[in-house]
Amino acid sequence: MANEPVTGLRLRAGSRYGLRAVALAYLLFLLVLPVILIGWRTFQNGLTPVLEALASPQAQSAFRVTLIVAFWTVLANTIFGVGVAILLVRHEFPGKRLLGALIDLPMAVSPVVVGLALILVYGRFAPFGGWLESVGIQIVFSTPGMVMAAVFISMPLVIRAVIPVLEELGDEQEQAARTLGAGIWQTFRRITIPAIRSALAYGVVLCLARALGEYGAVAVVSGRLVEKTQTLTLFVEERFQNFDEGAAFAAATALALVAVITLLLTKILRPKG
Repeated sequence: MANEPVTGLRLRAGSRYGLRAVALAYLLFLLVLPVILIGWRTFQNGLTPVLEALASPQAQSAFRVTLIVAFWTVLANTIFGVGVAILLVRHEFPGKRLLGALIDLPMAVSPVVVGLALILVYGRFAPFGGWLESVGIQIVFSTPGMVMAAVFISMPLVIRAVIPVLEELGDEQEQAARTLGAGIWQTFRRITIPAIRSALAYGVVLCLARALGEYGAVAVVSGRLVEKTQTLTLFVEERFQNFDEGAAFAAATALALVAVITLLLTKILRPKG
């Protein structure tokens, strides 16, 4: 009888170690080995071919387009995200639950479907899209369409990062500031923003990572025009399909490095608790 507790402890310890081994093996074969292989294939001929591949006009254009799309995506989702988060937490109105459900829609819809939907609305042969092109505004197969696709896909990230902090904060400090004569903008700038700063930074980093790595929706609406609407992810695919593996692996390594930096930033900026 005395050995039963010891046996139970050993079984529990063995199950813990077994689960850890399974998790580590899963991550090893699914994540670590592919990343290591990409890094090895990238630098197997030295650093010079990598730098030459990343310095090519096509790669530089892909970097530039990716940064432009990511910048406007983060800006739009930051402004919209903070506003909607405050609206959902601080106000009661008809359709509030519907709005909350619609915000999560991008997480459930395939990015390819999003791109197709944008083409059906803003494409040249769509009524609204045709009218926009008639007045000189091109959405599909240009930067605005790519930004719209990236904005839709990453829309919930800032909102869902800020909402829990606003709920935890409450509105007592904001009400106190208003009773002391502070205006709406002054209260927002001095009370709300400092309180949600960490959560907002966390959401912005997630949004930036999603915009930089987005492929499906952007691939549909961009037209994949080389040195015009080709992002870095599209550049990787196009170079690999054309048997330029050096450039493809170099760009993939750059994206992987961005992902690692983003992961570190999210760990640092993620609000405690």
